[in-house]
Amino acid sequence: MNKVDKMLSQAYDLCEDGDFLNALKLYDSVLKQEPENIHALIDKGVTLQNLGKIKQSIKYYDKVLCIDPKNIDALVNKGASLHTIEKYNDAIKCYDLALKSDKKCAMALAYKGLSLGELGNLTDALKHFKKALSIDQDYDLASISQEMVKELLKSVEKQKSKTR
Repeated sequence: MNKVDKMLSQAYDLCEDGDFLNALKLYDSVLKQEPENIHALIDKGVTLQNLGKIKQSIKYYDKVLCIDPKNIDALVNKGASLHTIEKYNDAIKCYDLALKSDKKCAMALAYKGLSLGELGNLTDALKHFKKALSIDQDYDLASISQEMVKELLKSVEKQKSKTR
């Protein structure tokens, strides 16, 4: 394992322990040596996201996408960041690009479902959660979200029947 890989591994461990600030220092050290290290760029973006520094995290995902425009991790993470700041349509564009590269990316499908749900498009959201679960039946986010949308749809139907 080379020096850069060791630093990335240490930074990952620090993040697991919730020590995001020291992890960021290690990512900066890696990026000084290898400014286009995709793992360091993505992981620094995720760490910034965990710290609530969403706009900064998006800049790092964009750096990755300049190097590798079809990088699924960068696309899904950028989408999640955009979702966090309620830019749901932009988030969906990121998930669609990820799904263009990998139609079976359960995370992109489930996250797209979440953004669709936020936009009030519950039927499409449900389809995306079902599709994500057909790929990964143990995907908790998709499973929980699917159940929530089903409940929401039921309550919408009840409200409609009361007003008829």
